[in-house]
Amino acid sequence: MRKILVIGIGTGNPAHVTQEAIEALNRVNVFFIPHKGAQKEALAHLREAICKRFIHHRNYRFVDVEIPAREAQPEDYRATVADWHAQIERNYIDAFRTELGEEECGALLVWGDPAFYDSTLRILDSIHGRGTLAFSHEVIAGISSVQMLAARHRIPLNRIGAPVLITTGRRLMQGFPAEADSVVVMLDGEQAFSHIDPEGLEIFWGAYLGMDEELLICGPLEQVSAQILSAREEARRHHGWIMDIYLLRRVAR
Repeated sequence: MRKILVIGIGTGNPAHVTQEAIEALNRVNVFFIPHKGAQKEALAHLREAICKRFIHHRNYRFVDVEIPAREAQPEDYRATVADWHAQIERNYIDAFRTELGEEECGALLVWGDPAFYDSTLRILDSIHGRGTLAFSHEVIAGISSVQMLAARHRIPLNRIGAPVLITTGRRLMQGFPAEADSVVVMLDGEQAFSHIDPEGLEIFWGAYLGMDEELLICGPLEQVSAQILSAREEARRHHGWIMDIYLLRRVAR
């Protein structure tokens, strides 16, 4: 039976690829590399570079899988995401069926960790549920951008005995959650932090965490918001892409 490994590969620094992930990489025959357009080619190349660095043999190959662009500001968010996932699912089914032998091991290399706002596992579950393609799959955890953000800023994510909320920029647009103290925000293409009331909030922001291009800014939100917006825009223009994440929390009194 075909086997698919979903391997978390960290945030771009090869030193953060775990020993378990390295062992998993060496089991793989076919790596399915998602391609999301010219602007994100660097991410595909980084995946390939990690393989070449850690795999001790050359009996593997790369297969490109096109990932369609998702509508940026849909009227019906859930319906749009469902349609987008269905397109990706079809592309993966075609790739698995044509490129992965019955007894071979394939892999999907997930940025950071598969558990945090990544749809790979949902898509594989959907494929498996259809019953049209038999395979088993296994998940290997990776160092996430959430962990890296805290490490780079040298902070714990939570205060003593207090919870941490992990959410998206789309939801933060509705305002800082009333009952929350510490909020980690991912997938914020609209820079929601600049649209909410900054009073009483501090931010710990990071981009390209763990990479040579790493950027870090922190401070009271009302004082550093404009600085983050400027740094983010300049970096995106220079590199053609950006991955960033931040922690917002109430200023301790």
